[in-house]
Amino acid sequence: MLFQVRMDVQIPADLPADVANDIKAREKAYSQELQRSGKWRHIWRVVGEYANYSIFDVDSNEELHELLTGLPLFPYMRIAVTPLCRHPSSVREDDRQE
Repeated sequence: MLFQVRMDVQIPADLPADVANDIKAREKAYSQELQRSGKWRHIWRVVGEYANYSIFDVDSNEELHELLTGLPLFPYMRIAVTPLCRHPSSVREDDRQE
């Protein structure tokens, strides 16, 4: 199942810098692990914002929920999820038809 996920990060200004830096380092490691596994297929930064658009390829809604809530930055995020399916006019054969 493919999902487009927009993540807007809002770290509190009063969060100590060392705590914020630790969370960001754990976030990077976790997200890169998911990318290598193929679960997090794409990630794009939104220009001028602390936000991204990502594409996840997971087996279920529950799996996506677990992955997102496992993000170290999750407590500081606003997340919007859009389910996707392959468009019949797509020329990309590597996109799964759900």
